[in-house]
Amino acid sequence: MNLGYPSFWKNASTRRKRLYLCALFFVVAFLVTIAGAFVPLSASESQQIYNRINQTRTQAPVQLAESIFLNNFPLCLGMFIPLFGAVFGLFVMFSTGIALGAELRVESASNVGSTPTISPSTAILALFVIGLVFLIEYVSYAIGMSESLWLFRRLMQRRWQLELKDAAILIGICAVLLTIGAIIETLGIGAGF
Repeated sequence: MNLGYPSFWKNASTRRKRLYLCALFFVVAFLVTIAGAFVPLSASESQQIYNRINQTRTQAPVQLAESIFLNNFPLCLGMFIPLFGAVFGLFVMFSTGIALGAELRVESASNVGSTPTISPSTAILALFVIGLVFLIEYVSYAIGMSESLWLFRRLMQRRWQLELKDAAILIGICAVLLTIGAIIETLGIGAGF
């Protein structure tokens, strides 16, 4: 059955196809998050979302890291569900964009007319921490969404038993990545980023 796949896909090993699919989901998840950030919200809706996001920031660091992990890891696990997980993951990314957009609106509205008091070195460090957390979390989510399609494909081929080992390994990798991401995010929040 020739579905007209491009030659780079047809000639690629299974491992390389997994990487291609994961990279594709990473880019798509990023774009869907940006699209979510542009959803128009009223000031009160933005404030409600902002308040919900910032409820956890008052926790002690250990509880905050645990809370961040316990928020992200079940979402990532849901992304592993065959076929549905990819759709679910994109919904989560869109919702994340909405939340980020709301947070940016509230923060920018509260800082209107004030002079920024952040040093260039602090700004660079903050961008590094935020970028690192973004990268770790989105790689985990891309792994989950791409594995969702691989699991579905193997189910259709009646070879799902072979894929369960890979899925378990990838879930473990995501757990480690999201734990590291939660710790880094907690340190960033503690530093005021």
